[in-house]
Amino acid sequence: MTDQIIFLLIILAAVFYFTVNVKKIIRNINLGLPLNRSDKPLQRFMVMLKVAFGQTKMVKRPIAAILHFFVYVGFVIINLEVLEIIIDGLFGTHRIFASPLGGLYNFLIGSFEILAALVLLGVIAFYARRNYLKLKRFSGVEMGKWPKADADYILIIETVLMIAFLTMNAADYRLQQIGSPHYINAGVFPISGFISPLLPSSESILIIIERSAWWFHIIGILAFLNYLPYSKHFHIILAFPNTYYSNLEPKGEFTDMASVTNEVKAMLDTAYTPQPVAEGNRFGAKDVTDLTWKSLMEAYTCTECGRCTSVCPANITGKLLSPRKIMMDTRDRMEEIGRNLDKHGKGFKDEKSLLHDYISKEEIWACTTCNACTEACPINIDPLNIIVELRRYSVMEESKASASLNNMFANIENNGAPWKYSPADRFNWAKD
Repeated sequence: MTDQIIFLLIILAAVFYFTVNVKKIIRNINLGLPLNRSDKPLQRFMVMLKVAFGQTKMVKRPIAAILHFFVYVGFVIINLEVLEIIIDGLFGTHRIFASPLGGLYNFLIGSFEILAALVLLGVIAFYARRNYLKLKRFSGVEMGKWPKADADYILIIETVLMIAFLTMNAADYRLQQIGSPHYINAGVFPISGFISPLLPSSESILIIIERSAWWFHIIGILAFLNYLPYSKHFHIILAFPNTYYSNLEPKGEFTDMASVTNEVKAMLDTAYTPQPVAEGNRFGAKDVTDLTWKSLMEAYTCTECGRCTSVCPANITGKLLSPRKIMMDTRDRMEEIGRNLDKHGKGFKDEKSLLHDYISKEEIWACTTCNACTEACPINIDPLNIIVELRRYSVMEESKASASLNNMFANIENNGAPWKYSPADRFNWAKD
């Protein structure tokens, strides 16, 4: 009973701290402006099913797709066994699902073991790709000590959890073979069956190994759960709502600013009644509070894989722009505002902003708006939207555009076209 009480307290503490941290993330996301993405629910569900569940955008890089599939499916399915572990821990039972599931239980445990081995294969390969092959897309100015360490921590944690899982099963299998009380004959162990001969033959030592691996595995999972809100790996949760709320409009289509639309329509029609707008007090965005909640959710969803930056033509040609950095900077700034709220309360101003303090003008003006970053992202994150909003603020409120753009604006104002030619001369090309 003591073990069960300790186990219950550990679960309650883990769930409590996870809930507290998730509430902070939700609070930070809600710093953004409103955006209605509740339309076309069936189409949105199909996008989520295809992109998040089906991993369809991963296949553009086949090797990474296969390895990620091993880890993704393995973790999703293996965690079904966590339900049994929790029930066993709370009620003092052992493999409680073995009797009601019968032969299906043997199939499931065998499948879990094979998937655990594939997860191990995947995470070891990912670790080698990052630290030995040193793929270029895993580097960059934004990939400092913490982003690199975070990725390695995740892979190491996953490796240790799978080893604990297989060690637990190997000891369990040996205890079943020697007829130890409490360890009922249940399950098929195609992987840990090869490990079990390496373990000691003493029943008492085997029980210590099995119990230690059991406790380590479940506590490791609960600790990993609480690590997620601090990690890029939080995408395993947010990828699903993020893809559900994807932009369903054509990817190259810019949004109109409702406040500007109101002004234009009022100029054209004096009887026009301006429509209420959900935008903030600025044209475009200077800080994260000027972006929509969807852009802020995307910042938390980013897994820093670098696919967006690796296809960005500006980055490839040596310019400062990195779409991954745009998302990471947005998340860092949002976290900073959240910490200020926790420490100082509402109304505190730290005199910082996303534009200038985190993202430079040189970065946003290097973008060609080709949309390659959004197309490349495996979970439909849209860095371009943030870049465009920062540009809008720079032009419309700071009046700080490049000379070439200022010339274009002057030409449009004077000639009704981006070129310097008079409207009367516009069709000169058609003469003769």
